[in-house]
Amino acid sequence: MWRCIRKLTMAFLTVLWLFINFKFNLALNRVACVVFCSVCQVPVAEGKSVQQTVDLLHKKLDQLGAVKQGSFCVDCETYHATANVGGQQSKLLYVMHNTETPLSCFALFEGGPCLKADTNFDILMVKLKSHFQNAKGYKVECRGSRYRYCDFLIKVGTVTMSSSARGISVEVEYCPCVVPGDCWNLMKEFMQSFLSSNVPELPSVFATKPEGLFAPADAIDTMTQYLEVFNKLRKLQIPGSNVR
Repeated sequence: MWRCIRKLTMAFLTVLWLFINFKFNLALNRVACVVFCSVCQVPVAEGKSVQQTVDLLHKKLDQLGAVKQGSFCVDCETYHATANVGGQQSKLLYVMHNTETPLSCFALFEGGPCLKADTNFDILMVKLKSHFQNAKGYKVECRGSRYRYCDFLIKVGTVTMSSSARGISVEVEYCPCVVPGDCWNLMKEFMQSFLSSNVPELPSVFATKPEGLFAPADAIDTMTQYLEVFNKLRKLQIPGSNVR
């Protein structure tokens, strides 16, 4: 009985801690300006490797006049519950980080909900190892270069898993705007200049919002798009994908 009470107390304190951190970050974490962005997977060019395709994208951006501005990294760790609750299949938990928001950590449950906390959340996951098990070998990273072109910020990344390149991601931000419905056509036209026929459709994350295209974007929308790309690339086998 005492063991049961102890578990319930720990669960309550955990939820309380998450709630307090969520409210704190909502009010104070203004490190990175949130803007509308589109994240998509770009297929590997025929007869080329992942790295060669990335180099081609870099060349197109250089020819366009974009200026390289540093690098970025997005990573994702996968956790699964150690026990099923009520006989139901447990949902996966994805813990993600983005160098664009260095003081934040994102936790996305499979199918929702999503929350944003500070980086102490990683310490909490260690303390909850009896409840959530890290899925070894499932860590995904996306690293690459940032480019600036007028009001657009472009990030071309190589997605790796277990030291193997799985594919390519491209993130495009239109910095003056946070509402997709106000700038999507402009973004789509810009992306055609270097992605050609690989221009993505409007991110599906906005279709589930009550306001649709006119819901202001936030950092969780960006991480949700990266997670969709990661899960898609996990299932693919890319030729010439070994990272040297």
